[in-house]
Amino acid sequence: MSLHDHSAPASLGLAQRIRSFGWGLLALLTLVAGTGFLVLYSAANGSFDPWADAQMIRFAIGVVLMVVIGLTNLKLWLRLAYPLYGVALLLLVAVEIMGDIGMGAQRWIDLGFFQLQPSEVMKIAIVLALARYFHGCTAEDIRRPVTLLLPLAMVAAPSLLVLRQPDLGTTGMLILGAGATFFVAGVRAWKFLVVLALFGASLPVGWSMLHEYQRQRVLTFMDPSRDPLGAGYHITQSKIALGSGGITGKGFMQGTQSHLSFLPEKQTDFIFTMYAEEFGLVGGILLLLLFVSVVLYALSVSLRARTVFGRLVAAGVGTTFFFYYFINIAMVMGLIPVVGVPLPMVSYGGTQMMTLMIAFGLLACVNTHRDVQLRRQPGLEGY
Repeated sequence: MSLHDHSAPASLGLAQRIRSFGWGLLALLTLVAGTGFLVLYSAANGSFDPWADAQMIRFAIGVVLMVVIGLTNLKLWLRLAYPLYGVALLLLVAVEIMGDIGMGAQRWIDLGFFQLQPSEVMKIAIVLALARYFHGCTAEDIRRPVTLLLPLAMVAAPSLLVLRQPDLGTTGMLILGAGATFFVAGVRAWKFLVVLALFGASLPVGWSMLHEYQRQRVLTFMDPSRDPLGAGYHITQSKIALGSGGITGKGFMQGTQSHLSFLPEKQTDFIFTMYAEEFGLVGGILLLLLFVSVVLYALSVSLRARTVFGRLVAAGVGTTFFFYYFINIAMVMGLIPVVGVPLPMVSYGGTQMMTLMIAFGLLACVNTHRDVQLRRQPGLEGY
C-alpha cells in the first residue's frame, strides 16, 4: 500500500455528497442509540426523566452535527487536524487548573450549560492528528524510527495528562487507539514488540504510581471475594445481574438487581449489565451484532478510501468505537478491572455522545469522499 498520493485534490458537488453520505451508518447508530433510550427509560423506572429525554436530545443534536460534518469537504479536516489537537490538549491542561472533581477524579470543565470532558474530545483529536501526520509520510519515512518520535510524543502528552486526572480507562483507550492507527499506517510489527517489552519492564514503576483505589481495582479484579461489600461490590453485583438474565432475560423493566438498586451506576458504566438482565443473552448478542456492524462499516470505508488521511481516520474511528464497547463489556463481565469506560451510544453521557457523533460525521465524510485524492503534505506544511 503506497502512502504517497500523487493526484491533485478534487471536489464533489452537494448533491453527490448527499447521495454518497453514509445513511446506512446513521441507521445503525439510530438502532444503537434507540437501545440506549430504552434502557435509560427502564433505569428510571418507566420515566424519560432524568436520563432518556436528555440522551434523546443529545442524539438529535449529534445527528445534525454528523450530517453537517459528513457533507463538508475532507480537505477541511486535513487542515484542521493539528489545530483541533492543540485545542484538545489545551483543554486537558485546563482540567488540571480549573476542572471539576467528581467521584474522586478531576475530569470535567463546567461550561454552565454543559459538563465538558476533554479526554473524550482527545480520543477523536488524536485520530485526526495522527492521520494528518502519517498522510505526510512516505513508506520509506515510516520505516525510519526517528519519524515516529513526533507522533509518539503526540500520544504521550495527552496520555500523561489524562492519567493524572486520574482516568486509567481513557488513558488505555488513547494508547490502544493510537497503536491501531500506527499499525494501519504501516509501522512494522517488531516496533510494537519493542514498545510492549518496554511497557512490561515499566510495570513495577507504573504500579507504584497508581492511586490506592486503582490498585484495589486490580486486586479486586483478581479476587472479587476479597472485599465483597467494598471494592468488590460493583463487579460482584454485575455478575449476579448478568447471570440472572439467563438466555432471554427477565423482561423489560423487570430486572431485579437494577430496579432494587443492587446494581451501581446502572445508567452509565454498568448499563450493559442492566440491559443483559432484562433482555438476556439473546439481547446481548443482538446489541453486540450492532456494535460489530458499525466497526465493520468503518473498516470497509477505510479499505475503500483512496487517501492515506481518509484510510487512517476511518480506521481510527472504527477502532476507537471497538475499544469503547470491548472494554466496557469486558469490564462488567469481570474479564478486566473496572476502569470507568462507558458503553458507546448507550450509556448516559453528554460529551461521549457528542464526540462519537462528530467522529461518525468524520467517518461519513471519508465515505463521501472515498474516491477523492489529496496531495501529500509533509510535516506541518499545507494546512
